[in-house]
Amino acid sequence: MIATSYLEISAKAYRQNIRYIRSEIGPKTVISAVVKGNAYGHGIQQMVEIAEKAGIRHFSTFSSDEAWEVLRYSKKKSEIMILGMLYPEEMAELIKAGISFYVYDFQRLDLAITISKSLGIPAKIHIELETGFHRTGFEWSSRERLAKALSADAAHLVLEGLCTHYAGAESISNFVRVKNQIDVYHKFKEYFLQKEIQFNKYHTACSAATLIFPETIMDMVRIGIAGYGFWPTKETFYAKLHSLPKANKNPLKRLITWKSTVMSIKQVKMGEFIGYGNSFMALNNMRLAIVPVGYGHGYSRLLSNQGQVLIGGQYCQVVGTVMMNAIALNITKLKNIEVGDEVVLIGKQGNKEITVASFSESTQQVNYELLTRLPKDIPRKIIP
Repeated sequence: MIATSYLEISAKAYRQNIRYIRSEIGPKTVISAVVKGNAYGHGIQQMVEIAEKAGIRHFSTFSSDEAWEVLRYSKKKSEIMILGMLYPEEMAELIKAGISFYVYDFQRLDLAITISKSLGIPAKIHIELETGFHRTGFEWSSRERLAKALSADAAHLVLEGLCTHYAGAESISNFVRVKNQIDVYHKFKEYFLQKEIQFNKYHTACSAATLIFPETIMDMVRIGIAGYGFWPTKETFYAKLHSLPKANKNPLKRLITWKSTVMSIKQVKMGEFIGYGNSFMALNNMRLAIVPVGYGHGYSRLLSNQGQVLIGGQYCQVVGTVMMNAIALNITKLKNIEVGDEVVLIGKQGNKEITVASFSESTQQVNYELLTRLPKDIPRKIIP
């Protein structure tokens, strides 16, 4: 079976990104590779292979289905941590598999204790704290009850981590809020230490916090978007710019390239409308290349009459409305374009590049959103 497009995932770029992150955090801090959202669109199967070969031995997923997928593909017995969703009926199997998970309320904590008692296997848990994000986590007011529960059933629990998540560490507008969160986290930590409750790992930092709030680098950092070669935001990049070496002002290298081919070539006369509706009229005689990728493949409809791709080493504009399964490109000024020629939707061709950021600017999507919308059934090839 040959797909209409495919993704290339660069293992070399990932190794470079991990080297840079390691230079920021030091030799002892654990890097947990966040592979939620199908590894930010890169593919869990591919990224587990790439990451383990780069020395990663800890993975973070949002949900249990992703955790099982990591377990299936891991060849190094890496640790797996669930940051969010799991169903009560599968908790026993997760505990048996040694998969750790966030505990953010007493309902999940009580269930974990009950099941671990019945199995005779301690549950590996990370206690998530509410420090100001207001999504999930134990409130400061519940600290006494929580401490008593953790102490009373210590034999049935492995306290893998004490954690929280920051509310927008990637934006300077959240600076004060994040600083307050850091203070609340340490207040919790000191309280538990006074109660002689210790955790194997203290971890709070995502990619952005790791890069611009060094005080959040503790026993482990949870690296998502930066591992895939993207700065969380332009602000994050600007905040680090002064400390980057002159010879390498962008040490994060993108892993992903998205390619397709020319399906057909079409002549259109001046005055004719192209595609659905009347959003684009040919103002002169035109040649079009039809490419078999559309919004059904993750190429946003918002890129109609705006998006660009690379063909023959040149930028070509999308004309007309992005269709479910195809786009039309203006190749009027190009010569020798033929059916079967390579089309680059994201990535480099020759000395030119289509970046994910260029999509973001055209569609008002952030990098995260566009990447995670790439369908799972697009083939992904690892490039060494």
